[in-house]
Amino acid sequence: MADERINQMRGYKATLNNPNVSQEAKDHAQSVLDNEIGGNQPQEELYKIRGDRNKSPNRMAGGLKAAMHNPGVSESGKQKAKEKLGRDAPQE
Repeated sequence: MADERINQMRGYKATLNNPNVSQEAKDHAQSVLDNEIGGNQPQEELYKIRGDRNKSPNRMAGGLKAAMHNPGVSESGKQKAKEKLGRDAPQE
């Protein structure tokens, strides 16, 4: 299943970033990621399986509201956030 592959990928990525791990272990972890697990493929599969159904509606609404007030977001981005917020707003 994709969840198991994701967990394996996380472990190998942690190995790559751990300063207490030997270079030999890091090389092995990189090799497994590249050749056996499939790079980012498991992560992409998991996102396809899960979709938006696992996202909290309240957190999504909060992110959209933040985008509407963020000066770094373009006007068209703010408009899209406003439209999505209107469609997907949690019902109280």
